[in-house]
Amino acid sequence: MPRQKCLSQKDSAYQSISKLVRRFEEQFLSYKSKEYNETQTRQDFINPFFKALGWDVDNTNDSAEAYREVVHEDKIKIGSATKAPDYSFKLPGGKRLFFVEAKKPSTIVKQEKEPAYQIRRYAWSAKLPISILTDFEEFAVYECNTKPKETDNADVSRIKYITFRDYLNEFDFLWETFGKENILKGSFDSFIENTANKRGTSTVDQEFLYSLDEWRKQLALNIALRNQNLDEDELNFTVQQTLDRIIFLRIAEDRGLEPYGKLTECLIGDNFYRKLYQYFSDSDNKYNSGLFDFRKDAISKKLNLDNKVIKSIVTQLYYPLSPYEFSVISVEILGNAYEQFLGKQIKLTNGHRASIEEKLEVRKAGGVYYTPQYIVDYIVSNTVGKLLEGKTPREVESIKIVDPACGSGSFLLGAYQFLLDWHTNYFLKAKNSKGISKIFTPDGRLATDIKKKILLNNIYGVDIDSQAVEVTKLSLLLKCMEGETLASIDRQLKIFNNRILPTLDNNIKNGNSLVDLSYYDGQIDFGYDKHVKAFDWKKSFPDVFNKRKFDCVIGNPPWVDLKGHPTDLIKYYFKFYSTAENRVNLYSIFLERSLQILNKNGTLGFVLPNSLLYQSSYERIRKLILDDWYVSNIVRLPDNVFHKVKAESIIVAISGAEQLANCLFYPKESTIYAIRSETASETKAVDSKEWLNNDFCTFDIFNNSEDAHLLKKIESGKTPLESLCDFTLGITPYDKYKGHTPKQIKGRVFHSTTKKNDTFKPLLEGGDVKRYIVEWGKGEFISYGNWLGAPRQKKFFSNPRILVRQIISGNPPRIYAGYTEEELYNTQSIFNLISKENTNVNLKYLLALLNSKLINFYHGHKYLDLSKRLFQKILIQNCRTLPIKTIDRKNREEVKMESEIINFTNKLLNLYKEINKQSLTSKVEQIQSKIDYCEEIIDGIVYQLYNLTTKEIDVIEGGKGKKIGNSVLPALSLGKKERSRKMVFSK
Repeated sequence: MPRQKCLSQKDSAYQSISKLVRRFEEQFLSYKSKEYNETQTRQDFINPFFKALGWDVDNTNDSAEAYREVVHEDKIKIGSATKAPDYSFKLPGGKRLFFVEAKKPSTIVKQEKEPAYQIRRYAWSAKLPISILTDFEEFAVYECNTKPKETDNADVSRIKYITFRDYLNEFDFLWETFGKENILKGSFDSFIENTANKRGTSTVDQEFLYSLDEWRKQLALNIALRNQNLDEDELNFTVQQTLDRIIFLRIAEDRGLEPYGKLTECLIGDNFYRKLYQYFSDSDNKYNSGLFDFRKDAISKKLNLDNKVIKSIVTQLYYPLSPYEFSVISVEILGNAYEQFLGKQIKLTNGHRASIEEKLEVRKAGGVYYTPQYIVDYIVSNTVGKLLEGKTPREVESIKIVDPACGSGSFLLGAYQFLLDWHTNYFLKAKNSKGISKIFTPDGRLATDIKKKILLNNIYGVDIDSQAVEVTKLSLLLKCMEGETLASIDRQLKIFNNRILPTLDNNIKNGNSLVDLSYYDGQIDFGYDKHVKAFDWKKSFPDVFNKRKFDCVIGNPPWVDLKGHPTDLIKYYFKFYSTAENRVNLYSIFLERSLQILNKNGTLGFVLPNSLLYQSSYERIRKLILDDWYVSNIVRLPDNVFHKVKAESIIVAISGAEQLANCLFYPKESTIYAIRSETASETKAVDSKEWLNNDFCTFDIFNNSEDAHLLKKIESGKTPLESLCDFTLGITPYDKYKGHTPKQIKGRVFHSTTKKNDTFKPLLEGGDVKRYIVEWGKGEFISYGNWLGAPRQKKFFSNPRILVRQIISGNPPRIYAGYTEEELYNTQSIFNLISKENTNVNLKYLLALLNSKLINFYHGHKYLDLSKRLFQKILIQNCRTLPIKTIDRKNREEVKMESEIINFTNKLLNLYKEINKQSLTSKVEQIQSKIDYCEEIIDGIVYQLYNLTTKEIDVIEGGKGKKIGNSVLPALSLGKKERSRKMVFSK
């Protein structure tokens, strides 16, 4: 039985560790002597200790280097420090879990600062939450989210300390936390969640960003001062290149590709920069990277740079001043820091002084948002991964993958890593095939030529930011260089006369993915427009477009409103993109462009706001997708995926109709998934072609078949609310595009806590709109007039009207609609409805419907993701479409029901006002019971008006309906499903 097997493994481990403890106790003094060294300790005790816990310490499974469970690092002594930890423990697939740093027993692990600093530095650099320091006599577990300092005492961030005499008493902790079998079951994650300190943490990518910012500032100020001839673009280029070159070479040192400390040799003599430049120049012969190609950089050779700046940057990159251990920092972590770094640029003042400012497009977007690695991995796995199924390496050579807004290259790095792993696995299964020795190095890694070939054959990218392009190249080259050694480089240089890295100028391009040369039609004086950078896809990638376009498009395109973009660009977008309408966001245009460059057998995977699913501005792009392509899956992402971004986000995977027809990779169905952290699960299956019949072709992903039937019945024969009411959003007080200055906006000059003059009107907050009533909290006034950003028409603030609060709350979420006849003003946290002229609809009747359970059920199941708990809204475009039962004036029964609803609504208006005045709990409870009664009566009448059956009412009331918030949380590998167009819902 599995249970007995587990117990026997645990018992065996206990016995093995008991023997080690007994042996160490019996010969304690000899093991504590200084003559007994670290290598002996590892062989005699630490290796057997982790073997007992189930780890393949000696690689008896003969796994390739990239897939070993336990990696023994080659340690290089650097003064009193070392270059890498003794052990890396990994999950199947290669993901690091924790490091173990070994010491000899004469070390006092409990007290000595340096060993603790070492292990924390390694793990913090690798972004591992915990790691272990042990000499077998002592066993210390450290939380490693906190930035380490050389001066920290040994107990700083230590969360567990035991000695060998505690091992048997603490065996359950050791087995459950670090035993391989239990780690695979999630015990390690639970331990981290429960014990690791997350307060006040500063991750390695955050700290590296701070360092990059500081080094950029130092370089920019000094280069601008000493090189007055440089313009702004040249200054940005030179600073970026200098910094990238230094970091590249410093990483090469810690990976053993350059002699350790070689950069510090440039800090000798008089002119540090001359020596540094010579080092850069020599590196071109070795690496062949565009990073060191001085044929396209005529600036660096003539540069003047003060010694103190170079010394400051270089010394901060070395132990002990540097907390970074570049041998274990992944390229992905560096990319995270660089993504944020790219959000700023160097500007020159009139006196040729440098300043660092946030880029305009970043300000518009509200910041730079790095895509979490698990989302990158998911998209790559379900796009690139599907394309590779059933293929040979020769067939894979022709697959072309592109990110049209590549930024720092996170998606391209993910795709490249996936391809490297795929080739490794493929060739491992063919170990005995002819020519295999040319594919792997002696230590079991893919040969350099193979890695270069994959990079050049398969990976492409474009970005409008020239700095981003250089960072993407740097990241990909660092990934290509992983696993190389001095020996492997020397072998290539001496035997094959072959430099280690490829040039990526033909793969990663600078340009505007959305604007081609047609932008210049009719122009004679082109000028120099930074915001344009027209880009010809066919001429830039002839090898791709001479065949069949790209096979895969992946990425996270910019989420930026077009408002504020240059007028000429906006006109171009609306002229050349058929799906551009209303107030579209840039991501929608990127989606259309990406489908234009994708072949009909291809696949696309993007991270997007979920506004794509339902907002009317994106109706055309949804229709284009449904008409010409196939939605293979949509993934609902958890809240707050991107820090400080309130918009809910999704992953959309789209595949070509030809691919679907051939059934090459996907079953003929669209699947909706929920994803949280690093797992995903199917929640239901949907026939996406049915979405063509929805209002605005909405991607209706939230309903099961029973709900969908009920929603259709509620809609049938009803009148959209916008046919009965005129709508407006609330006031926009300030708008820089209308001429308001930053000082006016920051000072909120149109707001006041007192009524300064007759232009100042009472201003409502969202919380002032309650169910049925509106009560001004006497908070602020606003000066109303044409000077506002968007004042709206006065009738929406003075006529009898319904106000709807955008934020909804409760479980299930309820709409807050209130009625008022007072002159009150509001901003966009509230929207306003007044009766259309020549309609005889009663606003109090509509008020009751908006607050009814039926309309709330309809809105929630039509437009919301009810598994979410944060930031739910009713949008004005969705409110416009709410289905309203209009009263047939010839039907006495309907007229009577309307009259009853209005009567009970009037009672509720009085009761809600009365309850808010009460201070005694007993009186509040009495009034609340009357409110509940009135609302139940109204709900019952509404059910009759909409002709619902008892069963359908029960669904709305929650008796048999689907349980709100009961979405399943999932498995990243999404297996094949039955090949059926009609999708099956799973709860």
